[in-house]
Amino acid sequence: MLKPDASAVETAVEQSPKIYLPRTSESESLKRIRHTTSHVMAMAVQKLFPKAQVTIGPWIENGFYYDFDSPDPFTEKDLKAIKKEMIKIIKRKLPVRREEVSREEAARRITAIREPYKLEILADIQSEPITIYHLGEEWWDLCAGPHVENTIDLNPDAIDLESVAGAYWRGDETKAQLQRIYGTAWETPEQLAEYKRRKEEALRRDHRRLGKELGLFIFADPVGPGLPLWTPKGTVLRSLLEDFLKQEQLKRGYLPVVSPHIARIDLFKTSGHWQKYKEDMFPMMADGEEERATEQGFVLKPMNCPFHIQIYKSELRSYRNLPMRLAEFGTVYRYEQSGELGGLTRVRGFTVDDAHLFVTPEQLDAEFLRVVELIQFVFESLQLKNFRARLSFRDPASDKYIGSDEIWDKAQTAIRRAVETLNMEHFEGIGEAAFYGPKLDFIFRDALDREWQLGTVQVDYNLPERFDLEYVAEDGSRKRPVMIHRAPFGSLERLIGILIEEYAGDFPLWLAPIQIRLLPVTEEVLDFCHQVADQMRLIGVRVEVDTSGERLGKLIRNAEKEKIPVMAVVGAKEAESNALSIRTRSAGELGSLAVAEVIDRLKTAITAYGNF
Repeated sequence: MLKPDASAVETAVEQSPKIYLPRTSESESLKRIRHTTSHVMAMAVQKLFPKAQVTIGPWIENGFYYDFDSPDPFTEKDLKAIKKEMIKIIKRKLPVRREEVSREEAARRITAIREPYKLEILADIQSEPITIYHLGEEWWDLCAGPHVENTIDLNPDAIDLESVAGAYWRGDETKAQLQRIYGTAWETPEQLAEYKRRKEEALRRDHRRLGKELGLFIFADPVGPGLPLWTPKGTVLRSLLEDFLKQEQLKRGYLPVVSPHIARIDLFKTSGHWQKYKEDMFPMMADGEEERATEQGFVLKPMNCPFHIQIYKSELRSYRNLPMRLAEFGTVYRYEQSGELGGLTRVRGFTVDDAHLFVTPEQLDAEFLRVVELIQFVFESLQLKNFRARLSFRDPASDKYIGSDEIWDKAQTAIRRAVETLNMEHFEGIGEAAFYGPKLDFIFRDALDREWQLGTVQVDYNLPERFDLEYVAEDGSRKRPVMIHRAPFGSLERLIGILIEEYAGDFPLWLAPIQIRLLPVTEEVLDFCHQVADQMRLIGVRVEVDTSGERLGKLIRNAEKEKIPVMAVVGAKEAESNALSIRTRSAGELGSLAVAEVIDRLKTAITAYGNF
């Protein structure tokens, strides 16, 4: 049985994890090639498997796919046969012809070939006339295009079929389970080769594989999908990132808060989240108590901002109390469909480095700039230097947003003013705003040329209005504060997944769960190794002594495999001279160094977020 893969429907809830796939040329030529290749594949499948019915087959980033309803599961052997048939079709030099027909004529033709899925697709098409694309005179499908003019315009050496997976029709788990064949198509064989190279590199860096090999996290079926369990080493990594940001926040006047994991539905009705995203929230249910739980109206929290608002609102604030900066590493829960889950980058329970700033209108610009400066500092400290800013504004034609045009204009103007003041590289993303306010999102490009949304900062005039927030102004009047939503990491889980892949598991010294491992050559030097380890722990160095008793070569290989930044070989000579023979992953062999010098260099490098 193929694993179901519900089609992804983005949940545009505040700070929802977003994944940006590998960047490729979005040229019109590639769109035409991939779209036509998907049709060629569908034609080949129906030639080899006459009982297979086609559904949808779009071009996508890096390639294309088609969903089929077939009584028999496709195998790897079948993919090879399908590709062979595709090459035959391409070499026949079939013209690709566009035809316009009436809705009635399209329905008649679909009924004649007994393709019920196409009838559903036809019913969803709003515009007329209906367009059909033909491959020669033998095969056609409903399609808006674009396509190449002839199959000979496709290069068989630049095409490959990659995998087959399960997919529910319309992404609905209650509907038919289909088989999805993924393929890729390029203009030249060289482009295909480069794509495969990047794909292999992505597998090498895959955080799911490395996370297991490095012993950082696991997923367990009894716990449930999208709910990671953090091992001791992974917990150290999480704690290091949390402590790093908490220290920086304290320097900048943030106040720590903690909020509960559940709340009444009414809280999210007031904020507007319930009306827009209740299908993505987890209700609190218990066996035999479903009716009581429903009556109480509690849900697992999907975001932190309404809680921080309640803390602000717990007493009347003065302009002298502002700006007020409340910060929390708050775990939230979203009901992501199983097909949308992916390691740490898309989970059902994740921790947001959330902060909400309550400011006067006069303080908005300065506070916004300070938040951006913090995000930039975080990226630089994590060695994430290749990023650009997206001005995520609302789409005026959409009705998903709340609030007046006036407050949206004020919020968007404040964000644009900030990036212009900082002279930041930026672009606009119309329609990418949260439903309550515009955002400045930081888009990071990783070592595989993929883009991810990380830090975000948002200007919000709407929630203060909906929750009736006030402060006492200098003249004694009551005024409305402005909110800034801010998350430099975005999601701790997603950030760790990205860091694992960006570093290929080779964490910088300050982030490594184990910073140095002592490798005793003989049992006689074990006591010396433990004494040195105790000295290192006193200054906060994370150190291990390998007590396995393996030969030196195996000790080194194990440390290399676990990507320990610093290794210290200890033999009788080192123990007698109170020294360590140092080997690092970044610089190789450094020779014999006095223990005091090693400890001093470790302390300096860790403090400066540098290498040994």
